[in-house]
Amino acid sequence: MLVLGIESSCDETGVALYDLEHGLIGNQLHTQMAMHAEYGGVVPELASRDHIRRLVPLTESCLAEAGKTYADIDAVAFTQGPGLGGALLAGSSYANALAFSLDKPVIPVHHLEGHLLSPLLADEKPEFPFVALLVSGGHTQFMAVRGIGDYTLLGESVDDAAGEAFDKTAKLLGLPYPGGAKLSELAKLGSPDAFSFPRPMLHSHDLQMSFSGLKTAVLTAVEKVRAENNGSIPEPTRNDICRAFQDAVVDVLTAKAQKALSDTGFRTLVVAGGVGANWKLRETLGRLKILPPAVKGRPKPQPEAVRVFFPPMAYCTDNGAMIAFAGTMRLKHAQTAGSFNVKPRWPLTDIVDKPNI
Repeated sequence: MLVLGIESSCDETGVALYDLEHGLIGNQLHTQMAMHAEYGGVVPELASRDHIRRLVPLTESCLAEAGKTYADIDAVAFTQGPGLGGALLAGSSYANALAFSLDKPVIPVHHLEGHLLSPLLADEKPEFPFVALLVSGGHTQFMAVRGIGDYTLLGESVDDAAGEAFDKTAKLLGLPYPGGAKLSELAKLGSPDAFSFPRPMLHSHDLQMSFSGLKTAVLTAVEKVRAENNGSIPEPTRNDICRAFQDAVVDVLTAKAQKALSDTGFRTLVVAGGVGANWKLRETLGRLKILPPAVKGRPKPQPEAVRVFFPPMAYCTDNGAMIAFAGTMRLKHAQTAGSFNVKPRWPLTDIVDKPNI
């Protein structure tokens, strides 16, 4: 079974081939980062047009990489949503037209399901059930995952996603787009004690999160620094702000991850999405332990180790490999349905289909 995956939800065009027996055998990706950097953010119309230009050449490169032809394809999977409407339509129209011409099934895939399952592309794979932290520029959610299609939303950000907060904070500091990754690198140079920013909803006793107020706290600090330095931000001070901001985000995500694991009783955590590439988050969650609840009359419980899985770095950002894999899992469980429509807004919980799996 050979599935072609098409990803075009935002500013990366991804095409990949996943073979059920041999795994990922072809993977091509084009990023529009340089094109959008000129405008300081993603321009949807430009993104859509660029996807149209890239899809056929990337598909042909992917087939050549794998030593396959169009005739070898058994199904075509594509990102149906969420994402930018025009960008999704570019991938949807291409995938549906290609599948129709080959007389093969077409498989709509939820973008976040692709991210959620991307750690399964690694050599060391997590086993169900697990808690998934989906953390990207558009989403920050905790999900209980018991199998393919069996997802329960545990909590999410009520405003800015973590990745969005990273990019907006980077822009406040004058870093070039996309600034989240650059902010993370500069944080390595900052002092941990120079600034102290709030940890919103850290003690809310649920799994909801908020990063908008943290971003506002950074803005207040930046304005104060600029006022004291004739409108500029000294480089060491900028690095200190980066460090304090990143520490605050990681502290919140870590505390919420501990609660999600405690609430579910699971001892496996899967982290997926673009922010999953963040070095500080990987370092901190990699040391995560859970303290079981105390039982009266028994010795004080000892912290329990948690298995933490991250996708390979190449699959943290948007890519065709995760769509090809998710599509293969859907096809394997007879979850196929041709659909030209796209869903720019599409909650992950809408795709739960346990009775059919």
